[in-house]
Amino acid sequence: MNFVSEFAEVLEALRRVRGINPFFALDVGRPDDSWLPGTALLEGPALKTTIDAIADRYKADEPRVAASLFFLSYTARLLSPLTAANIPIDVRPENLWWQHHPANGLSVRIDQPRLGPQAAEALEPVVEAIQQVTPVARGLLWGNAMSNIAGALKMVVRARMLTEEEAEERGERLMSAPPFEQAGEFLSFPGEVTFRRRSCCLYYRVAAGGKCGDCPLVK
Repeated sequence: MNFVSEFAEVLEALRRVRGINPFFALDVGRPDDSWLPGTALLEGPALKTTIDAIADRYKADEPRVAASLFFLSYTARLLSPLTAANIPIDVRPENLWWQHHPANGLSVRIDQPRLGPQAAEALEPVVEAIQQVTPVARGLLWGNAMSNIAGALKMVVRARMLTEEEAEERGERLMSAPPFEQAGEFLSFPGEVTFRRRSCCLYYRVAAGGKCGDCPLVK
């Protein structure tokens, strides 16, 4: 595949899924100067500054809670369109732009509409960078990512782009390899994609927070 047809494939895939809801709208191209390159997540103060800002916004006393919320938002905005598009769009930090606004939260976009490695490989450097800034369990972070994949599959079914069986098959396939194989399990529930994770994102530990629908702490 030449780069022209690759670009066209990625752009068409993103166009097809962006209308599901705002989390599926992944924009392409270099933005204005208020955005940071994705590589700023891996070096320099930007990641810690952002996690600290999230802690302030949510009144989170534990840095690991804010780190979890950052990665939850980061993966939601990347994995929702990737899961729906079902192609390995390049979301490595070197092909990303991002910004965090105190009121509007995190935004991400890709620089070039090209194919790349599988999601886990693209996300691994950011997981490592977060752990260097804040002590937080890897299993929790990967659980956040898988939770967003499952949530995306649920929305794809509701948008009638996949059947429930097709969505669960896609999710099970993703969970068959590291680092997602211990993240949770899909549960049988007629008419809906239902997932139960094995780790907690810690949202219940922020002011006015609560337990999510797929939380293992929900009885």
